[in-house]
Amino acid sequence: MSVKHPIIAITGSSGAGTTTTSTAFEHMFRHRNINAALVEGDSFHRYSRAEMDMAIRKAQEQGKHISYFGPEANDFGQLETFFKSYGDSGMGQVRRYLHSFDEAVPYNQMPGTFTPWEDLPEDTDLLYYEGLHGGVVTEQHNVAQHVDLLVGMVPIINLEWTQKIIRDTTERGHSREAVTQSILRSMEDYVRYITPQFSRTHINFQRVPTVDTSNPFAAKNIPSLDESFVVIRFQETRGIDFPYLLQMIDGSFMSRLNVLVVPGGKMGFAMELILTPLLDELLEKKRQAMEY
Repeated sequence: MSVKHPIIAITGSSGAGTTTTSTAFEHMFRHRNINAALVEGDSFHRYSRAEMDMAIRKAQEQGKHISYFGPEANDFGQLETFFKSYGDSGMGQVRRYLHSFDEAVPYNQMPGTFTPWEDLPEDTDLLYYEGLHGGVVTEQHNVAQHVDLLVGMVPIINLEWTQKIIRDTTERGHSREAVTQSILRSMEDYVRYITPQFSRTHINFQRVPTVDTSNPFAAKNIPSLDESFVVIRFQETRGIDFPYLLQMIDGSFMSRLNVLVVPGGKMGFAMELILTPLLDELLEKKRQAMEY
């Protein structure tokens, strides 16, 4: 963690809805004129898409599994070093993983490849990470220790699979069968490296649909926010004004002393109400530290 160079990490598995959180943060950054360094977790994949396909085939021949959730396909050490570098100096190197043709064309590259590594812009106010492993901890690496505000996006598993299947088939050109195989191949890494992060997060936003998602592998559409509730779990309740949140968010209620439930359609509004004071606190601590 670093007072002078704070790091915010949004962590959640592929298809978890981290983009919704990013939209809320982008609005807060814009409203406060915050110059944030934006980093995508896919930047720290080890392999291009073609290289990953080859690694998967080799693993299968050996009776093993490899997935984007685990350390074989991601450089946790480089991610930890990057977070530490930013916390120490406000600098570091980043690149982008280009998922689609629309993303790749401006770089004159093919989808599934990386842009070159580049230095972060100087004098950013904070680092904003969105990806799979913002809170990952292994025997060798501890990424979570460098994060000042760790937010988990955790839809229930059937909803997560529905979102992933429909996104990957409609936006990224994968077949339904390929996405299903990817889910099956990823389960061990999901349990080992993804889910433990949500016990380390400061706040979790878990979307729970109020419509039937019993068979995500046959789903034709993703339940809307209005067809969901969002269960919000706070690691620390001190400083959270629950009466104010209940008053401001129509239809919200407390299910436990540290759990607020809000209608899905209010998720973006709830995020801004909850996260804005935490963001302001980070920036105030940064301002005070920079004065000395």
